[in-house]
Amino acid sequence: MAEYKDKTEKQLTSVSKFLSLVLRHKPDAIGLTLNAEGWASISELIDKAQSQIPLTRELIKQVVSTSDKQRFKISDDGLMIRTNQGHSIKVDLKLSPKQPPTVLYHGTATRFINSIKQEGLKPGQRHHVHLSTDIATATAVGKRYGKVIILEIDAETMYQQGCKFFLSDNNVWLTEHVPPQYLRKPS
Repeated sequence: MAEYKDKTEKQLTSVSKFLSLVLRHKPDAIGLTLNAEGWASISELIDKAQSQIPLTRELIKQVVSTSDKQRFKISDDGLMIRTNQGHSIKVDLKLSPKQPPTVLYHGTATRFINSIKQEGLKPGQRHHVHLSTDIATATAVGKRYGKVIILEIDAETMYQQGCKFFLSDNNVWLTEHVPPQYLRKPS
C-alpha cells in the first residue's frame, strides 16, 4: 500500500512540474496555446502532452485539487486551466490592485542578500516578486534556493507611497519590485 502511495505521489509531483513548466514558462515546448490571460484548453493540453507525459482530465483535476500551494486553477466551466502566478511569459491574470497587510515576508537564499541589499527584490524571470503573509511559508519557499534568510517587507509604507500589490487566487501577494529601503530582517 505504501509503495502505491509513493508511486501516486511521484506521479502527481511529476505532472505538477510538467504543468508548471508548460503553463508558466514554455507552452511552446509542446505547441500549446495560452490565451492572453494564461488559460489553456485542457483538451488541447492533454492532446499536445501525449508525446511527453500521459495526461487525463481526471489526473489534471487531481493535481489541481491536491496541490499544496494551489498553483493551478480550472475555469468554472471545467474546460480551461492556468497557473495562478509565477509566469515568465506574458500573461494578464486580470488581478486588481489591493491593499496589502502591514507586513509581508520573502524567503530567499543567503547568497543573494548582498545584491538584495543594493537592488531590493526583483522579479527575475517572472512578472512579479512573490510575497507571503507568514514566515513559515516564506521559509518553505526560501529553502528551495539554499540556506534561507527571511526578509520582512514594509508593505504598508510601500502601498502608501504608491506601490501596487496584487493578490493571486492562491493567496500569494505580488508586486513588481521591493526597493531595499522597505526590507528588514524580522524581529
